[in-house]
Amino acid sequence: MANIKIPVSVLNLAPIREGQSPKQAIDAMVDLAQATEKMGYKRYWIAEHHNTSTLVSSATSILIKHTLEHTDHILVGSGGIMLPNHSPLVVAEQFGTMATIYPNRVELGLGRAPGTDMLTANALRRSQKDSVYTFPEDVNALLTYFGPEEKQGYVKAHPGVGTNVPIYILGSSTDSAYLAASLGLPYVFASHFAPRHMEEAIRIYRERFQPSEYLDKPYMMVCLNLIAAESDEEAKLLQTTTHQFFLNVVRGTQTPLQPPVENLDELWSPQEKEMATSMSSVTLLGSKDSIREQLIAFQEKYNVDEIMAVSYIFDPDKQKRSYQILKEVVEGK
Repeated sequence: MANIKIPVSVLNLAPIREGQSPKQAIDAMVDLAQATEKMGYKRYWIAEHHNTSTLVSSATSILIKHTLEHTDHILVGSGGIMLPNHSPLVVAEQFGTMATIYPNRVELGLGRAPGTDMLTANALRRSQKDSVYTFPEDVNALLTYFGPEEKQGYVKAHPGVGTNVPIYILGSSTDSAYLAASLGLPYVFASHFAPRHMEEAIRIYRERFQPSEYLDKPYMMVCLNLIAAESDEEAKLLQTTTHQFFLNVVRGTQTPLQPPVENLDELWSPQEKEMATSMSSVTLLGSKDSIREQLIAFQEKYNVDEIMAVSYIFDPDKQKRSYQILKEVVEGK
């Protein structure tokens, strides 16, 4: 039987709910971190998005620091820092500083996409050349900056040297699977919005993995959507918030996170429905029994090492309950 007693973690894009201010959205992000820490979640990661009025996750490292300040032991990291937007040295200094203040609690997930549209990417860009292509070198630079004194070059991250901040490679295509495998780093696949290449990426990563000083065998994490509730019917209703979130993406609109609706067909066209639902097809949905069945089926097929769940639920208490149900499932309760 597949192992479903696995670590579970949280990804938060820090969305603004309808009627919330940006400050209230940040407070809700911290509140969820505190709640999932109490539940026994392993890590809490915060995304990076720019020029998106419905998300407050643009200054990711500041949000991580804020979350660390208001929690006790949960690991807090980036899901992820989008490296084309940043100088590796600045990232090393920021995360090295946080790791100095909060030892053994800071993690760095790295992505190669800009996390925004091209106009905004150009406004963010640290150089005129396309830094998407320097991603492998930039990852290696960060591994060096966090490494031991004797491996440093002339330019060092202070603080940062010797902090050994753990690095994770994030991906939504197969490209990053090759990189994570060749560097011997843990790999996190973004099935919560880009499920199409998940199976292939997992296979490539496992087949090509080369043991390293960081990891002796592959460590595969999958990020997926989670809508758990007291009944399947309630979960399906709550899921309409997630569908509206992805409809936003399909339309290129910026509407805050919406309450559930009884009839989505009044909101979207058949084509929009197809696009929005295909993006969110990797979802654990339903009552505790349904979540258990789905997780067993998922693990029988993929047997991943850790599940990272993102839960777009409008009611914060129901969102916490969703995470509680998943935790009870993996604990066999």
